[in-house]
Amino acid sequence: MALEHSRRNFLKYTLAGGAAAVAAARWSGAALAGAPGGAAGAPGRAAAAPGRAGGGRAGRGGPAVAPTALPLDTRSKVALTAGTDCANMAFTALQTFEKEVAAAIGDKRVILKPNNVDISNNIACSDPKNLEGALEFLKSIGKIKQTIIAESGMVGPTLDGFAKLGYPAVAEKYGVKMVDLDKEDFTVLPAMDETDLRPRPIRVAKMILDPNTYLISAARLKTHDRCIATLSLKNIILGSALRVGGGSDKGNFHGGGYHGINCNLATFAPFLHPHLALIDGVQGMEGNGPAHGTTINHGVCVASLDWLAADRVGLELMGIDPAKVGYLYFCGQDGQGQYDLSKIDVVGAAIRDHIKTYKLAPNIDQQLTWMQPLPKA
Repeated sequence: MALEHSRRNFLKYTLAGGAAAVAAARWSGAALAGAPGGAAGAPGRAAAAPGRAGGGRAGRGGPAVAPTALPLDTRSKVALTAGTDCANMAFTALQTFEKEVAAAIGDKRVILKPNNVDISNNIACSDPKNLEGALEFLKSIGKIKQTIIAESGMVGPTLDGFAKLGYPAVAEKYGVKMVDLDKEDFTVLPAMDETDLRPRPIRVAKMILDPNTYLISAARLKTHDRCIATLSLKNIILGSALRVGGGSDKGNFHGGGYHGINCNLATFAPFLHPHLALIDGVQGMEGNGPAHGTTINHGVCVASLDWLAADRVGLELMGIDPAKVGYLYFCGQDGQGQYDLSKIDVVGAAIRDHIKTYKLAPNIDQQLTWMQPLPKA
């Protein structure tokens, strides 16, 4: 049964996180003293982040302002392809939006952002064939020369992970550079922690926040042990948090619990979202995702300029109740994209012909506690 959440409930559950995000404009490098690795772990790199907490759907960065809500009657388009040829399915899905993507990129740098959680389990990471399809598409619209593949991996050195997964051959084929975001400049933003409702500093890649960057999220359909499902949005947000000086800030986005992670993801979505969502589901992950789940052969690929609509279609394909995925539900309530399936135009394959019910993580009952208000102290 769908939840009867309202905009008032959205504000109630996410007020602390919203305040933390706005506070980013006043956050200083001194906050890093308590962060894993500390500021000393990255000499000569920027730590302060004045004015990086704002932005809407059209542009990221600038002063802290509320994102513009999507009108309720706005329709979004999602491309859905089916089969077993991962590269061709990605290319075909992206062709649906070739004119819009070419115009939006202009002369911006393009970041193709894979999702690499655990390189010891290939299904936990983006398939190189999915990246190949995206790069072939970018080549076809004349944007390949300004494209890089960039990531901050969850475990181990990022470029070592790229090598294990077979990315260098794809990068060489298209002449694109591979970038370890952990070696790049960062800015500092605060995320809410539900245990004490105090902000925690997160070092976020400046390259991801740069308004002259066009972000493509090359994700995979996967279940998750903290927020039920991970798709195009979460790939960008968690991948933007860096591992610096022997420590990782990624865990701070998890917010100390099931309320915290949903709050933080929804709060950061307006300025840490992809411009183009590409979700590979030729093989998805079910069960104890995002790292330790098992393979499910699904045979689908999803693409859209509206990342929330793409994630919503992804949930439908996975047989997951969209009202139970807190961070995406909140984003829909906040008008960050189209979350109403009846207002999403799906071109290509029909959703109803490709639904597979994914096994959820064993701790699903605990994950659903985000639906209840935090207990009073």
